[in-house]
Amino acid sequence: MQRPRDQCGGECGTLVRAAQYVRMSTEHQKYSTENQSEALAAYAARRGFEIVKTYADAGKSGLKLDGRAALQGLIADVRRGVADFDAILVYDVSRWGRFQDADESAYYEFICREAGIAVHYCAEQFENDGSLSATIIKSMKRAMAGEYSRELSTKVFAGQCRLITLGFRQGGPAGFGLRRQLVDELCHPKGELARGEQKSLQTDRVVLTPGPPQEVEVVRRLYRLFVLQRRSESEIAALLNAEGVMTDLGRPWTRSTVHQVLTNEKYIGNNVYNRRSFKLKAKRVLNTPDMWVRKDGAFEGIVEPDFFEAAQRIIQDRSRRFSDEELLGQLSALLEQKGWLSGLVIDEVEDMASSSTFRQRFGSLVRAYALIGYAPAKDFRYIETNRALRRLHPDIVAQVIDGVAQAGGTAARDETTDMITVNAEFTASIVLARCCETAGGALRWKIRLDQGLRPDITIAVRMQAGNEQIRDYYLLPWIEGGADPSLKLSPENGVRFDAFRFDDLDAFYDLTRRTELRAA
Repeated sequence: MQRPRDQCGGECGTLVRAAQYVRMSTEHQKYSTENQSEALAAYAARRGFEIVKTYADAGKSGLKLDGRAALQGLIADVRRGVADFDAILVYDVSRWGRFQDADESAYYEFICREAGIAVHYCAEQFENDGSLSATIIKSMKRAMAGEYSRELSTKVFAGQCRLITLGFRQGGPAGFGLRRQLVDELCHPKGELARGEQKSLQTDRVVLTPGPPQEVEVVRRLYRLFVLQRRSESEIAALLNAEGVMTDLGRPWTRSTVHQVLTNEKYIGNNVYNRRSFKLKAKRVLNTPDMWVRKDGAFEGIVEPDFFEAAQRIIQDRSRRFSDEELLGQLSALLEQKGWLSGLVIDEVEDMASSSTFRQRFGSLVRAYALIGYAPAKDFRYIETNRALRRLHPDIVAQVIDGVAQAGGTAARDETTDMITVNAEFTASIVLARCCETAGGALRWKIRLDQGLRPDITIAVRMQAGNEQIRDYYLLPWIEGGADPSLKLSPENGVRFDAFRFDDLDAFYDLTRRTELRAA
């Protein structure tokens, strides 16, 4: 005769080994990981579970799996068959995730259930037993969890837009030549916010004010060089670097940083918001000007409007769209004049479209050459790709350093090796992996790890086919694969490597985020 079984599936008198998963975002104190653990412990005591392992994602959004290292680790343990427990306890459906696609939430639960590990939602009013009623209620709860995030996003965005129209700054560094000024609810100045500092009172607001006079003069001089002397952004950057002038981040000037100063309306006092969107952890998108939210004359400008408008006209004239026939005509005329072509030769011609324009329009320079009947003496495709990746590398390094700073950390770049030291605690190196296509049409990437520098984390940037756009990122700890000088990756690589794959760098910035510790 079999012994009766209790509600959790174990025999009476035995305890079922269980893991608990807890997650806290920034919503309500009732969802703190400590409160969740207490509720799960009480549930385990009532139902005959023994909690043997804890997976905790503290301060993590439930919108996506990316950035939630604990849940990723739980799923990986289940898939590898190394999970030493028979059940998973979660406070409620929303703690498992607020995925915008309810099927994604169900998919991760299915992975566990397929391995014989049941997921129990301990604070819900239904038994997760596979019955029709439980399935319907759980599906509704998943949809409601995702809808909560969508509604909250809409309300937050509306509030931010209102503050923009009132002339208040919404996030982001001030920029070179400007500073962030903290004001109270009556707009009385309270003090200047240093980089990385945030307001402490909900009623306080932030506005932009002119920075130190020497920085303001550099900005005005930059506009004079561009508008009056018709210097290019690269020439202006080289001039400022030769004089030892650094950006607001303490780094040398580049073409892109000069271009940002020349095109940002905050320098004439305008407050512009929603030029880019990154809602609900989705892909970043560039919005059209009709979607921008703006308040003209919100701040004291440090550049004359006439100079700013003149700079915009120069940029627009320079970037006017040529037809394919016009571009190929320019290329044919240059070939007839020079006798040979290269990206460098094209970029040296003042009134001609840049080499990047030809790459974007025709896919590559080699393809544009073929359309005008020019066959280079050697295959330049690898040269062009390598040159493009070399141009991209400094921008990614600067992006990482800026992202660490915005997360409240510090990042120092070694001028010789480009190694980044984060918070004076660990090092990171950035490598770009070219996408190669095999004879059978399959995509492959080779990631070369730096054996000499031995960074603690290698940020591997995988490129899309064509090597013009970034596909994804791998955060590779040295301890996991540093012994191998190179890694060969496919689109799908299994949990061993894809556990370190991310669509963006938010997970890396989370690693660098500083948290204030308070004594009890």
